[in-house]
Order: sequence, then structure tokens, then C-alpha cells
Amino acid sequence: MELFILSSRYTHTACASIWFWLLLVLLFHNCKETLSDSTYLIGLGSYDITGPAADVNMMGYANAEQLASGVHFRLKARSFIVAEPGGSHVVFVNLDACMASQLVTIKVIERLKLRYGGIYNEQNVVISGIHTHAGPGGYLQYVVYIITSLGFVSQSFDVIVDGIEKSIIQAHENLRPGSIFVNKGELLDASVNRSPSAYLNNPASECNQYKYNVDKEMTLLKFVDDEWGPVGSFNWFATHGTSMSRTNSLISGDNKGAAARFMEDWADQKGFPKGSNSVYHDAFGAGSKLDRFPRRVSGIIPQPHENFDELLQLASSFQASGGRRLASSVSVSQRVRSGEGNKPKFVSAFCQSNCGDVSPNVLGTFCIDTGLPCDFNHSTCNGKNELCYGRGPGYPDEFESTHIIGERQFFKAMDLFNTASEQVKGKVEYRHTYIDFSQLEVNFPSSGGGQQMVKTCPAAMGFAFAAGTTDGPGAFDFKQGDDKGNPFWKLVGDLLKTPTKEQVACQQPKPILIDTGEMKLPYNWAPSILPIQIIQIGQVVILCVPGEFTTMAGRRLRDAVQTVLTSGSNGEFGGNVRIVIAGLSNTYSQYVTTFEEYQIQRYEGASTLYGPHTLSAYIQEFKKLASALISGQTIQPGPQPPDLLDKQVGLLPGVVVDTTPTGVRFGDVSTDVPANSTFKPGGMVAATFWSACPRNDLLTDGTFSLVEILDGSKTWIPAYDDDDFCLRFKWSRPSKFSSQSYATIEWRIPETVVSGVYRIRHFGASKSLFGSITHFTGSSRAFVVL
Repeated sequence: MELFILSSRYTHTACASIWFWLLLVLLFHNCKETLSDSTYLIGLGSYDITGPAADVNMMGYANAEQLASGVHFRLKARSFIVAEPGGSHVVFVNLDACMASQLVTIKVIERLKLRYGGIYNEQNVVISGIHTHAGPGGYLQYVVYIITSLGFVSQSFDVIVDGIEKSIIQAHENLRPGSIFVNKGELLDASVNRSPSAYLNNPASECNQYKYNVDKEMTLLKFVDDEWGPVGSFNWFATHGTSMSRTNSLISGDNKGAAARFMEDWADQKGFPKGSNSVYHDAFGAGSKLDRFPRRVSGIIPQPHENFDELLQLASSFQASGGRRLASSVSVSQRVRSGEGNKPKFVSAFCQSNCGDVSPNVLGTFCIDTGLPCDFNHSTCNGKNELCYGRGPGYPDEFESTHIIGERQFFKAMDLFNTASEQVKGKVEYRHTYIDFSQLEVNFPSSGGGQQMVKTCPAAMGFAFAAGTTDGPGAFDFKQGDDKGNPFWKLVGDLLKTPTKEQVACQQPKPILIDTGEMKLPYNWAPSILPIQIIQIGQVVILCVPGEFTTMAGRRLRDAVQTVLTSGSNGEFGGNVRIVIAGLSNTYSQYVTTFEEYQIQRYEGASTLYGPHTLSAYIQEFKKLASALISGQTIQPGPQPPDLLDKQVGLLPGVVVDTTPTGVRFGDVSTDVPANSTFKPGGMVAATFWSACPRNDLLTDGTFSLVEILDGSKTWIPAYDDDDFCLRFKWSRPSKFSSQSYATIEWRIPETVVSGVYRIRHFGASKSLFGSITHFTGSSRAFVVL
């Protein structure tokens, strides 16, 4: 027995010792693995860029009557920074705006240089727009892009520049060791080709190489902080931001902005980022089905009341508050979404790619008078383009179409995020140059086997440009596919600027409607100097283009760059190279089609500014960038684009004064929620307040509208705000030039709502006759949601 006990003790001690050393080995191995995997510093940030929600023309459809009058949900600048420790940095900014602006880029870079010295500059900073057609315009510097907004709009410009800078500052301050993973997959039901007749003019042998006439692939980067875990994702997928129509007047990020909201809220409910001491909480519950409206909720969630009568009695004790003044705009920032100390917030961006001929209106194009399909070649109905519209999956509800296309992108991104396993490894590099596209010599193989030299042209827009697209038709008697022109409209165009014979010949077969590249009064109407840029993060290569490439144009550019990278990189790039196109980057120069598509002169061909060889010029110059990237050579910066800020003219009148009827205060309820009301998920509740022009204060990073839930019997907690897809802020005047105005807040109650007592609250700012700004708020009577 004694011998057995001694043996047992010896065995126990030996086992403990073995386990101790095994644990040390495992610990060392894990630490070593973490250190070796954390080859990058990563940081993400985001900031509000919503802009003026009243009177300003929206950028995208060029519809002078489409003026902002409220908020569907807020717009953001989202940024990521990737750096090698002690080495190169790259910044990518995804902008909830129609496109990037040369002037915005110039001013952002100036600020970054002042703040960080030489770390961030035009070489390694990318600013890319998602192409929503529901954001305020007036922030670009060339005349043709700001005509409908009555020129330059300082508020639109300033809020974007400020928001981009603040998002980059956040990302820089969040730089921490972490890893990046890349994944890709097909998303089949969020895009169709809106100019299929032009696509089919590409060589049949080329078209036959591809299964679809649009790119269906989404590429996603997953960012994982060493301590906090997953902190964000950026993905690229081609589909237009035109789920919201040309008659919409609410500021909206359209389908890509909606997808970003859904994914960021999903990540928050999943507990991302977690952190070493955070408590994991799955808001959906184990095995529960993801709701159609994922969203973030406030930190305190009261339990639903079991006694309905008590709940109704409690609600009836809270009548409309009446309008009251606030000490400052700080009181307005009662937002649902807020940071948590030093914990970074999850940032998810849905970036644009080669979307030139890609529409989210996936049901097809139909004539609004007959309901029949539109003409295939010209997208007309009895010869009229105005009658042909594409239909989204939620037709006839454009908000539902926006939600569905956004949700489809979100679900695919979530799947790619959850299954991402390919780690990004390798150096961080970049190449950038400016090119004058107005007379660029382009060399490419001729049919006879030699080299052929052609030139690009000064910018010009063709007749089919004015026809618009099936996402937003134009007016009058223009039509897509017009390669002849119209004598009357030619005369009108010539009154602005008659193109030279050389320009007419260079742009053939495009009939020139507006010779924008040669129009210089009061300043340049169109850009001629464009930036092109390559960003490399390991095996991921981002081609940053200042326009909208069509599907086949994008494929040709990617293939050309991939050939250069894989054939001359000494093995650095192999079959796993991931090349994506970041469209609408750094400035805007409209469309880029293939040579064959240009001949058809659909809308995209007529909007390819620099003539039929534009794509060949891009391919030539990007191949130079790619060669410089793999060889380690520098590249000449090229001619600098103009800074036209001092020449800008803005004709939009400012706010003169806000008033209310006698005896009424700003924030008072005009139309209240019905007394003793009870609502259920899926229902809609609304209240209208006496308000003031939203241009008095953009309430950046604040909110105009709020749904509050009662916690206990006295405390109101923010539950939904301007950032929520289910809440809409609509602003209006009783007459066009009235100094009085209303704010209607509509809440479409989501299925995930918590039962309880709620109320609607409005925030705003009024302007006196002497110019002083006063902030105010008001709330509706309380109501019950079950």
C-alpha cells in the first residue's frame, strides 16, 4: 500500500510537470503565431457626412427638380488604414456620396499633410464614392457637375471634407497590430446589365469567356485586431446606387449605404469587436433567424409589460411636450450609436466597382404606359425614353427595393466575413500619377501585327447622354444609341461651344452635344487631368479609377494588370492575386466603355468623355503603374490638376429667416400621434412638428429625429435615430417661399422592436431675422408598441 501511494504521488507529480511544460509550449506557440500573423497595423474609422437636408439639388440624376427635403438615413465616410510597422501606409476611404471630387481630394490631402507631415498624401490616399444618387450635390469643382445644384454648395463640400478627415483621424488613432483576411464569392441577384445591346457588341469570343454580362463577384477584406478581434470589413461589388429613383427627395446611401448599416448593426449585435474583457452577447439568440432589419439598440432594454392596461395608462400620462429651446447643439447629439470608451467601433463599407452598365433594378425594364418591356436597342417606349424605367425587386416601392438589394449585399458580405480564411500577407505599396487625358498618345497592337498610335480627345458628351438610362431617363426627344444627333439640339449645343473639326473627328462616332472639354468659362466645365492609382496590400491589389467602368471595360483592365503583375513579379504575385476595381475614386470623369461598346453610343458610350480609345489609354497607363510597382521604381507625378476653389460660384440662396404662426413654438406638434394609440411590429406611426430649415445646422453626428423608449416610469432612452433604416425625417414648407416649415417623422416599426411605451422626438435649429441660430426640440405624446 505504501509503495502504491508513493508511486501514485510520483505519477501525479510527473503528469502535472508534463502538463505544465506542454502548456508553456502551447502558450509560446500561440504567442509566436500571433506575432508572426500580425504583419500589419490596421485602423478603421467612420464619420457623418450627411450634408444639407433641404433645398439642395441631389447629385446623380441631373434632375433640377430633385431637391433634398429630409433624411432616409445618414451618410458616412468610412476609412481603413493598413501599414507595415515602421513602413508604408495606405488609406482607403469609402464615401457615401455619388462620387469622389477632385477638389475634395485636394483639400483633404492638404489637411492630412498639415496634421501628419508626409505620412499621408495623394500617393497613398484613396477616396472612393459608392455612387448613391440620393446625396446633396454642389461639392465638385467642374461646371458641368454643379449646374443643377445652382453652382457650388459650401455646406455640401465642407461636411464631406470634414467627415473624411475625421474618419481618417479615427483610423489613424486606432492603428494597432492586426491581421487581414480576403474572401470572394458570387452574388447573383443584385445586378443586371442595363445596356445589354452595347455589351453584345464586344467580340463574341470575349463574351463567351464569361457566364454573365455583369460581374457577380464580391471581394471582401476582413480586419481583425489582435486584442479586440474583428473590427471591420470592406467589400467591392458592382451595382449602381439607383434603387432610389430620380424623384426621391430624402438623403440616402441607397442600397450600399443600407447594406453598411445592416452589417454594422449585425456586428454590434454579435458583440464585435469583443475585446479581451468583453462579454459576448448574441442578440439574436442561439440558433435564431437573422431579422430583416438588424439594428443596434440602446444599452438599457426594459422588459415588456405583461399588463396591457397598465402600459396604456402609463403612456397616456405623457402628452406632447411642446417645443422648447436647447442651450446648444450638443444637446441634440442623443444618438443611439455611440462609442464605448477606447473600444473601436465596427466599421463596414460596401464599396463600388466597375458599375458603369450595371443596375440594381433586377426585374427588367418596362414601359410605364403599357407595362410591356422596353425596346432592347434604345430603351424606349414608342420612341420615347421618358417612359422606360427599370424595376427594382420591391417595385413599386423604391424604399423596399433599396432594402432588398442592400440586404442581399449584406448577406453575401456576412457569409464571406464568416468564412474568410485566406490571410493577406506581403508588402504594403502604392503607385499614383496624374495623366492629361485630353490628348494622350496611345499605342496598341494593330490588326496588321505592328503598333498603332491613336489619341484620346478633349472631353465631350454625346446626344445619348441626355437620354439618361433606364434607372433615370432623360427628357425631350433624346434616345440611347443615337450616333447621328439632332439638328435642333446640335444648334443649342453649338451656342455653348462649337466643336472643332478635329474634335468631331476624334470623338466619332459620337455626335457631340456639349463640348465640355473645350469650355473654359467661367472656369473648366470638365476635367482633363485625372489621377490613376494602384494600392497593394499583400496579394490584394486595388485599381483606383476616376470614373465608371463598364463590366467588360473593367474586366479588360483587371486582366491587363494581372498579366503584368504575374509575369514580372519574380513570384510575388501568383494565382492568388486578388485584383479589384475601386470606381469613382479621387475625382470624377464619367464613364469608360470598351471601343466596341462606344460604337453603339448607349448612355455609357455617349458619356465616355475622351473618345473611343479611352479604355486603351487607361490600360496603357495602368500597366506602367503595375510595372513600376513590381520593379520598385518610382513614377513621375504628372501634371497637377487645378484647384478651382477660389473660382467657384454658388447661386443657391441662403436661409433668410424661420418663423412659426402666432402662439406656436419651434418644436410644437402640428399633427400628433392619436391618443391612446397602440401599434404592432410592421405598422407605421408618425408625428408632424413645427420646424425650421435643416440647413441652419446640419446636426452632423447628431440627429433630427429620434424614437425614445420609456425605461421604468420616468426615463426616456434613445432607441432609433436618423441612422436607422426604419425612421424617416421629411421636411416641407406649406408653400414654396414660406418662412414656415414642418418636420414629419415616420417610424416603420421593425419586427425586432421591444414592447413598451414610446414617443417620437424632433430636433432642429431656427434662424432669426438677425441671423442668430437657436436649437430646439419637441416630442409627441406617448404610445404603446406591443
